[in-house]
Amino acid sequence: MTDAESTNNPAFIEAANEVRSLGDSLTQEDLLKLYGLFKQATIGKVNTTAPSSIFDPKGAAKHRAWSDVGDKSKEEAQAAYVAFVEEIKARAGQ
Repeated sequence: MTDAESTNNPAFIEAANEVRSLGDSLTQEDLLKLYGLFKQATIGKVNTTAPSSIFDPKGAAKHRAWSDVGDKSKEEAQAAYVAFVEEIKARAGQ
């Protein structure tokens, strides 16, 4: 069972699976936003300390993306994730 499947939300599970097929349609900003929403949707509010941006810039960017989701509930983050995937698909003409 993937993290998405653990939510029991069919729309979220489908969106998470669709992201894999979007490959070249995703910008770095898209990837970070998807990461933050996914973490919030499956785990909840950020629960770790930020890694050093000097020694781990990628980890720091991912942590910031998750933190930027704020106080959204898991369900709100799942809905936002699904909507964002639909936005990306529309932009990519899919």
